Amino acid sequence: MAADSSSRCVLNAHVSPNGWPALVLNADFRPLSYYPLSLWCWQDAIKAVFLERVNIVANYDRAVHSPSLEMKLPSVVSLKSFVKPSSHPAFTRFNVFLRDKFVCQYCGSREDLTFDHIVPRSRGGHTTWTNVVAACSNCNLRKGKMTPVEAGMWPAQMPLQPTVQYLHRNGRLFPPNYLHESWLDYLYWDTELEP
Repeated sequence: MAADSSSRCVLNAHVSPNGWPALVLNADFRPLSYYPLSLWCWQDAIKAVFLERVNIVANYDRAVHSPSLEMKLPSVVSLKSFVKPSSHPAFTRFNVFLRDKFVCQYCGSREDLTFDHIVPRSRGGHTTWTNVVAACSNCNLRKGKMTPVEAGMWPAQMPLQPTVQYLHRNGRLFPPNYLHESWLDYLYWDTELEP
């Protein structure tokens, strides 16, 4: 089972506690990803336990039964083999939105997001981290094929190529609607403590 596999049990930000998802940690006890949060459904977590690919770190109070076995459902598992995180995040629409915190960089709207080329492609602009920003459809249409100077529209934050850590920090701003108490120490262990 690959670290990023959630083949038949797709989980997202709308996690239900009734689904008994397991938080998946790397061998260093850090989540594989924060947004989307690295979760496996209970079936995949148990399969990984029996294949000896993970260690159980914490359990739910709920158990599953077979004729010869009772097993508590894992709430947190850690991979036995360390998966080296990518040093450079993939240039995807989702990661552009995550870098820009799912906000139009021109007006601050969170609705109907697309992306805009700062220097339009028709003017020689490229589709790269440093030339693309999240933009709502209205601002994208209003700017059109103009440069920021011509349109009088400047992004709130100039685009940059983010690191994986940068995207992880932004991802923490968008926790799923359900966080089991056994997950909390592993999600926020490296945040600065209050004095």
